[in-house]
Amino acid sequence: MTDLFDFSQRVDRYAVMGNPIAHSKSPRIHRLFAEQTGQRLEYEAIQVDAGGFTQAVGNFDSSGGKGLNITVPFKQEAWELVTARSARAERAGAVNTIIFDAGALRGDNTDGVGLINDLRNHNLAVAGKRVLLLGAGGAARGVLGPLLEGKPAELVVVNRTPDRAVELAAQFHDLGPVGGCGYPALGDRQFDLVINATSASLHGELPPLPDTLLADDATCYDMMYGANATPFQDWARQHTATTALDGLGMLVEQAAESFYLWRGVRPDTAPVIAKLRHEMQTA
Repeated sequence: MTDLFDFSQRVDRYAVMGNPIAHSKSPRIHRLFAEQTGQRLEYEAIQVDAGGFTQAVGNFDSSGGKGLNITVPFKQEAWELVTARSARAERAGAVNTIIFDAGALRGDNTDGVGLINDLRNHNLAVAGKRVLLLGAGGAARGVLGPLLEGKPAELVVVNRTPDRAVELAAQFHDLGPVGGCGYPALGDRQFDLVINATSASLHGELPPLPDTLLADDATCYDMMYGANATPFQDWARQHTATTALDGLGMLVEQAAESFYLWRGVRPDTAPVIAKLRHEMQTA
């Protein structure tokens, strides 16, 4: 019997590019997807040095690669590099998925649908909610459009540099009620859903959040994840959030969307999320 990952046989090649990249769970996720769906492929993590992204993509393409995931800090550079973009990638100004298509590079952004699908996994809806999005970087850009399409009552982007939050909100104002501000301007405002799109949790830090931020029955969602609760999750629970989630589910859901774009097959994400969670907690 031929092993699914016998690389002596011709198999389609995929990879994730970023810096740093050694910690990436994408190879594990896509291996699990492939095993589940009977797809023959290999998937690797490639660290790319600053200034070397365009060459790295070209090398992967010329070696017969079929597709790439792109993570920090190259999502906006990928947006500029691709020759065609999906509507959601165009709007986000960032690309996290590249499809090699007969010499063309097609770019997409699956971060937003990944977040929305994981919220649905937890029976959480955006419609009618007061939503606060922490951060105005690439992670925030990727999810703003899908969040607004969910019809929140309002969406506020908050950032340590207020001008960046205001500018980002202005780029999406046609999709719904969205504004931007700095943290001091939050005052005593309250929100039903607070999403942390900053990298603060990676450094054991927290954005400067007011103690009165959470409405009754509020949900907090950190796009970062780990074996233990993130600092933002800890803060949320200390401030009586009903639900405090990390971003592992979003990671798997956005990967599933990329997998579908490449292979035309949609994997079942629930067992993959459960397996990764178990592996993280028992490592």
